[in-house]
Amino acid sequence: MKKTALYEVHEKLGAKIVEFAGFLMPIQYRGINEEHLRVRKTVGAFDVSHMGQFEFAGEKAGDFLQYLTINDVKSINVYQAQYNAMCYEDGGIVDDLIIYRFPEKYLMVVNAANIDKDKEWILQHLWDGVDFKDRSDEFSLIAVQGRNASDALQKLTPVRLDEIHFYWLTEGSVAEAPAMIARTGYTGEDGFEIMVANEDAVSVWNALMEAGAPYEIEAIGLGARDTLRLEVKYCLYGNDIDQTTNPLEAGLGWITKLDVEEDFIAKKVLQEIKANGVTRKLVSFELLGKAIPRHGYKIFDQSDNEIGIVTSGMFSPMLQKPVGLGYVPVALAKVGTELVVDIRGRKIPMKIVKPPFYKRDY
Repeated sequence: MKKTALYEVHEKLGAKIVEFAGFLMPIQYRGINEEHLRVRKTVGAFDVSHMGQFEFAGEKAGDFLQYLTINDVKSINVYQAQYNAMCYEDGGIVDDLIIYRFPEKYLMVVNAANIDKDKEWILQHLWDGVDFKDRSDEFSLIAVQGRNASDALQKLTPVRLDEIHFYWLTEGSVAEAPAMIARTGYTGEDGFEIMVANEDAVSVWNALMEAGAPYEIEAIGLGARDTLRLEVKYCLYGNDIDQTTNPLEAGLGWITKLDVEEDFIAKKVLQEIKANGVTRKLVSFELLGKAIPRHGYKIFDQSDNEIGIVTSGMFSPMLQKPVGLGYVPVALAKVGTELVVDIRGRKIPMKIVKPPFYKRDY
């Protein structure tokens, strides 16, 4: 098992360590619910160094990424970030990812569980003239998320954080360590993701904990990271999206730019899917009974016909009710539609609702 540069920090904090995507990672410290609410109320810090980082350089790097992914990479300005995805030829999703553009290169951050698969896919399609490097083992990533994230982080950097807009980034320093600072995140809150060299990770983390102390900053594990993203309907690869789902049915049509002039992998197939219309949609729902929906549970219509499947579910710490995501036929995907989830043999009613479940108030 791999360990991030912050592994010993997690151990000292008493984290519950689990295997995740080939890494030993903290799933929780004080408790998932408590950590979730800390991020919603003030600020939390996450070690997300297990994520993969791929670098693309060379004069054809932008053109190659335009071909490799489904969003319009050519529209990204220098020091801007973009949510994107790669698809197989049949439209199934290889991975969802973020591309960060620098003056002389692009950085792609991919899901930890998909690093090897993504790298293989990229190398299969790599163009001559594109310099590709897997830099996943060279950097640490720390996410600082919550309404007080900017106040805490500003103490540690000369960079004017209020000048970094959502999904933009800059290069500077944090706690005197060279760093990429991006206003991105996976929680639905304001916040930043910081990339530093592995040897600087512990000192940056410790400085962040000290700077965030007035806001009761806490270390946040992967458990709360999952519940936070679900409250705002951010997809999780392996649950809500995978090789069997296409971006149009997953609600990712907004990043699927079928009108770009350039060809890209799966463009024609996705154009056909859009023209014909998707047959199912990823919906948000609330459970109307006392139970927790989980990945893989079956969804039924009112006539007891199996019509879909739950992809993610939990008891929402903010709403204090069970919520989830799942795929259902388009005809049954309208907000307000009532269906049924089979939870260990019990048929529990559910209602489709408008996402997100939670929206920040600042």
